[in-house]
Amino acid sequence: MPPSITIVARLKVQLKLSIARLRMVQQRDEAMGKTHRRAMAQLLEVGKIDSARIRTENIIRSDINTELHEILELYCELLLARASLLESPTCDPGLEEAVKSIIYAAPRTEIKELQQVRALLGERFGKEFVLAAVENSGGAVSEKVVRKLSVTPPKPELVQGYLEEIAKAYGVDWPRGARELGQPPELVDEELNNDGHDESPGGDQGHNISGADLPATPPRKPGSSNPLHVNPSSPSTENPRPKVTLNSMELKLSKKLADPVIAKPHEDGKGNGIPDVSELAARFAALKR
Repeated sequence: MPPSITIVARLKVQLKLSIARLRMVQQRDEAMGKTHRRAMAQLLEVGKIDSARIRTENIIRSDINTELHEILELYCELLLARASLLESPTCDPGLEEAVKSIIYAAPRTEIKELQQVRALLGERFGKEFVLAAVENSGGAVSEKVVRKLSVTPPKPELVQGYLEEIAKAYGVDWPRGARELGQPPELVDEELNNDGHDESPGGDQGHNISGADLPATPPRKPGSSNPLHVNPSSPSTENPRPKVTLNSMELKLSKKLADPVIAKPHEDGKGNGIPDVSELAARFAALKR
């Protein structure tokens, strides 16, 4: 049997073991994270804010490691699904990011099976390939992996957001007085509150819409029964409080419904505002179109 096939077979075994180990470590870190968050909530409740801020950095680092393990697990599954491409003497361009990211991150993790995968990949593609991956000379290593392996301390805004979310999850009144303030009032569009008495260009107010000029069914007010529902993304260390926003979207009433309808006067010049039968027939014909 050729050596390349032997290496690929060993790689497949180690990739399966790495995936199982990564999942176990993620479950362990999640269970420990719940315990640490409960302890942070108790510190906030008794007023030990400085101690809570320092210990929250450990929670953030643990969450970053969990997210890193999720990325490495996806890369292992990708290599396992495309194991036939690893038989080539050169790395396939579609697998270069996954291979170099594993080689770059494996020594910085506690997963021994992943380090075995790194050793087999180095044996498969050579020392120069491993050196290029460690130094990230070509920039092929995933930016997320490089960012999550950095040792820079978390920003104060991130720590503050974590503390607020922990306090909210465990019912702690922190910052003090946040419950008394409540939610900010919602802004209402002025056009939605328009009662239909817009001023005309000449400065005079328009006439009221008569009963005959109204359409058969009134327009539905937008916003109250909107069937659109978008689930927010999952929280992460980069975005601990995800929100859903609809940018560049503005609700406006159509010009036909916002502008008042002014009844045309009769031909005899009386202008009593009551349309005749022919005018009503013309309007209903226009509505049917």
